[in-house]
Amino acid sequence: MEYVTEEEIEERKEIANKPAPPVPYYSIILIVSIVLVSFVQVATNLERSIEVAGFVKPLFQDGQYWRILTSAALHGGIMHIGFNSYALFVLGRLIEVLSNRAHLANVFLLSVIGGGLMSFALGPDVPSVGASGGIIGFLGYLTVYGYKRREILTNSFLKNMLFNVGFIAVFGLFIVPNVDNFAHLGGLLVGAIYGFIQIPADIHEDPRVVSAFEKNLGIASLLVFILTCIFTVFLLTGIISFA
Repeated sequence: MEYVTEEEIEERKEIANKPAPPVPYYSIILIVSIVLVSFVQVATNLERSIEVAGFVKPLFQDGQYWRILTSAALHGGIMHIGFNSYALFVLGRLIEVLSNRAHLANVFLLSVIGGGLMSFALGPDVPSVGASGGIIGFLGYLTVYGYKRREILTNSFLKNMLFNVGFIAVFGLFIVPNVDNFAHLGGLLVGAIYGFIQIPADIHEDPRVVSAFEKNLGIASLLVFILTCIFTVFLLTGIISFA
């Protein structure tokens, strides 16, 4: 027979009554969207898809501004989509649990755009694809989150975020060729700036609480990317053509 103290009973009650972490719906929706587009890429022609909807800078400069978004829906192969999907889920889920899914959608969309603009301004004139700018925007946001909430989070949280930033920098600069490091840097900066603006400085304020405006803005950001993925599929299948 096991004897349980009153303290243990209260502790178990507290654990039982603790709400379960929210299902990371937005992260899952983003992953499903880019994976479905990847299937269409493979079915139609992977190399051609980059020409049709990738971030081709001369065409972006000529007025095809939508490429800054459609390029984020495309990926260069199985490893690319696999790594990005995993990173999106891990980092996105953290934001949805610690902060709010509205911020996740806003950070993703703004970081994709910010990363694309920095790549356009400073990067080499080569086509690029991938959602990495938006995903690394998550990392920028979470790094600021760890800094602003350092008094209530474990010391390892901020260290882990900074380690990931360093790893991605080394990975892109020295290990893997053809990485759009300027898109990564732009996404990181946008995510960090968003975090400095949105994450409460007062540790007693709940960062998971958002206004109706922020919630609706998050829904709008998610819808913009879903529509971007649909538009990308139309481009890849020839339903829409700008040739």
